[in-house]
Amino acid sequence: MMCCDFIDLGKQLRSFEKGGVDLLHIDVMDGSFVPNFALGTDYVRQLRRVTDIPLDIHFMTECPERHIDAFPIGEEDYVSIHFESVRHLQRVLCSVKEKGARVLLALNPATPVEVAADVLDDIDGLLIMTVNPGFAGQRMIPHSIDKIARARRYLDEHGRADMVIEVDGNVSVPNAILMKNAGANIFVAGTSAVFCGDSIEDNIRVFRREVFGEDEFGEGALR
Repeated sequence: MMCCDFIDLGKQLRSFEKGGVDLLHIDVMDGSFVPNFALGTDYVRQLRRVTDIPLDIHFMTECPERHIDAFPIGEEDYVSIHFESVRHLQRVLCSVKEKGARVLLALNPATPVEVAADVLDDIDGLLIMTVNPGFAGQRMIPHSIDKIARARRYLDEHGRADMVIEVDGNVSVPNAILMKNAGANIFVAGTSAVFCGDSIEDNIRVFRREVFGEDEFGEGALR
């Protein structure tokens, strides 16, 4: 949602609804954990008023536990908490689960997947950052595809084949195909796939066809 045209937001939301977008990815940034600022509580509350699409709230903030209660987190939502941003990770993850939302452990590019070992019972999946978080339009870090594959193997080997892997960062159609083949099943699509060209709906249709191989969503989700 940080890539949206805020002047024309209502029209774009209608395009998301027509295109079958499953979730709206909300980047919450504090200018400290990442060198950028976005999207605040009032913005998210307004989204709740104008669309029924569930939210995918990605906290890219120091001490996200200070902000969680300020956001209207619902039972159909996803919330991502960065391993690198908290001292008492298990406590924060459980506080999100208590709201009924699904919670993902977000990992920066240099953070190994093995850090999830002691919170596997407290999460619903992983968010793999394929760029350094903070700004749209970056190139995918080359080792990201291997990391996604390692994350899938790690979860499967630890009896958590049910867990999702979300990917965020330069999720273009060609990259998304590689990501899906590596084991990803939720895709955060922004400037590289959706907000380009003349038609958001056409872009969503192309993404769905090329990545999922059909006109309707298959194994994954587009955000």
